[in-house]
Amino acid sequence: MKFDWKGVFPAVTTKFTENEELDFEGFDLNLKAQLEAGVDGVILGGSLGEASALTEDEKFALLKHTLAAVDQKIPVILNIAEQSTRKAVEFAKKAYELGADGLMVLPPMRYNADEDETIAYIVAIAESTPLPIMIYNNPVDYKIEITLDMFERLKVYDNIQAIKESTRDIINTTRLINRFGDRYKIFTGVDPIATESLIMGAHGWVAGLVDAFPKETVAIYRLVKAGRFAEAIAIHRWFLPVLELDIHAKLVQYIKLAEVATGIGTEKVRAPRLPLKGAEREKVLKIIDTALAVRPELPEGSWGKLNDVVA
Repeated sequence: MKFDWKGVFPAVTTKFTENEELDFEGFDLNLKAQLEAGVDGVILGGSLGEASALTEDEKFALLKHTLAAVDQKIPVILNIAEQSTRKAVEFAKKAYELGADGLMVLPPMRYNADEDETIAYIVAIAESTPLPIMIYNNPVDYKIEITLDMFERLKVYDNIQAIKESTRDIINTTRLINRFGDRYKIFTGVDPIATESLIMGAHGWVAGLVDAFPKETVAIYRLVKAGRFAEAIAIHRWFLPVLELDIHAKLVQYIKLAEVATGIGTEKVRAPRLPLKGAEREKVLKIIDTALAVRPELPEGSWGKLNDVVA
């Protein structure tokens, strides 16, 4: 399907059973909440989706299941996080065959590629598929930065269309707009600074805490884009302690715990991740419970249900 790179795209968590098998029933519960809140796309198999612990077959099973569940209501984007260029290209081709609407692409994993190597990797993927691509730029967690000069080299590839901006440098949104205008659609990828990034011109939000708080996340996006900054900022200030759970090594466990608290998820993770326990679990629960105790009433029209959501 054709779509615009804009809006809220949840980086959804992958749900597991007690035996660490894919839990499609639990996945659908959360997906339904996302659709009802009015999200604009969904991203599978990202960091929050425990990509490093999923097999290739599981990623494609999730893709096929999600495509059937959303039935073209929103685009379904599949993340590529591979160790070799050959494997990444194979993955991109298979995603296209199965019907993915787009790809999110990380630089090579487990190897600190230099500029030319990183560009060659991304270009090989772009040339292998007609699918639109979002480049995930996260040097904090993945140690490779895609610089403005590198995006300059990549702009000749028409299907490289969007950037998940996760450098955690709020100024970078403006730098990208100043240099490239509207050539790339910019998505903020760091929850705690998402509101600021949207106000400064980001087109969308690849969100994490949306997995537990879909309506609030959509509301912030829609209010900012409507110029209703005071209302958006008020929600953001309430949300910030929870949003900061997104910038921790255990963001998967933290966000899954929040999903449990809001009734749309489970805590189950796949080893080597382990469920939270003891003082750490209590600390995170306190943050979540404190927010839930004063959960704000959202302005009318700031979020909306999509018709015929998954059953």
